Amino acid sequence: MAIEFNRDAYNKVFNDLDKYRDYCRFEGKVFDEKALYNKEDPNWEAYQKWQGWLRAKARNAGRKFNQRRN
Repeated sequence: MAIEFNRDAYNKVFNDLDKYRDYCRFEGKVFDEKALYNKEDPNWEAYQKWQGWLRAKARNAGRKFNQRRN
């Protein structure tokens, strides 16, 4: 009876934990491992918003915006 481990799931969790730890370290937030994937935690919510901002920034990187003012 062998136990099969899902290596991809473990790697995803630990990679997410490292990214969240770095975010907390650089943004001056309190790092708590219990907050990982907890949608009610304010630090995790701020991290998710920051991730969304990074995705939007990457998505709009090549666009030229018309800065015309009247």
